[in-house]
Amino acid sequence: MITVNLYYKGINGNARAFAEEMETSGIADAVRAEEGNLRYQYFQPMIDPETVLLIDSWIDQAAIDAHHSSPMMKQIAELREKYDLHMTVERFISDDCEDDKSFIRE
Repeated sequence: MITVNLYYKGINGNARAFAEEMETSGIADAVRAEEGNLRYQYFQPMIDPETVLLIDSWIDQAAIDAHHSSPMMKQIAELREKYDLHMTVERFISDDCEDDKSFIRE
C-alpha cells in the first residue's frame, strides 16, 4: 500500500472550503470509487485552521498513475486553483511490520 498525505494550505478558510466542495461535488466519492483506492479522507489539524490534510491510500503505484491520468484530476486542479491552495506532500509505503502490534489497542 502507498499512502500520500497532502497538506492543502490556504487563507480565510479556503482549504476547508476546497475539501467541502470536493465532498459535495461528488469528486471525492468518484476518487474513492476508483480501482485501487483504499482511502481518501480529509482532516483538519486542531492547531492550524488554514490547513486541511488529505490521506490518500492506494494498492500500488499503477493505481496512483491511473488516478493521475483520470479526467477528475483536471477538476481537482481547477478547484485547487479556485481556492488558491498550496500543497506539501509526504509519501509512505507500508511495510506490514508486526513489531508495533503490541503498542496498538484494538
